Amino acid sequence: MPTSRLWLNGCWRIKLPEFDAIVLLHPCKTAVRVFSPVSYERLPLLSFIALLVSLLLSNGVVYAVPAAPDATRRVELIRMVRNDCGSCHGMQLAGGLGLPLTPEALREKPDSALVATILYGRPGTPMPPWQGFMSEPEAEWIVENLKLGFPNVKSH
Repeated sequence: MPTSRLWLNGCWRIKLPEFDAIVLLHPCKTAVRVFSPVSYERLPLLSFIALLVSLLLSNGVVYAVPAAPDATRRVELIRMVRNDCGSCHGMQLAGGLGLPLTPEALREKPDSALVATILYGRPGTPMPPWQGFMSEPEAEWIVENLKLGFPNVKSH
């Protein structure tokens, strides 16, 4: 079942590796973000887990979140972050010309600000805009994974 919990921006993020999913628990809503297709047979179990967590830890409201990138696109995004972002932020994302992109360094930064930085860059700095290369949900996926510890291509 869950392997890790992370308190981030006012909500718990609980990893469910059996489903390649994360349950997002906010005080007034719960969501499930699934990173790879779930078989039709396992979907009721995942839905039940999300509903149970929602009923136990929030007010019982469940909402949908934008679909995560598919497996092929995730590999492309991982390579982009590791290579293109890594050229300034360090190949281990621990810092270089750019700031570190580690969970510890990003913990207190709002997701929305990080997504905006990825998409629109930072004028007057070397940080370029990436909106021509990815969508907002993809930038959100990158931020979520940076805060959890960014994966390598081998892990996908």
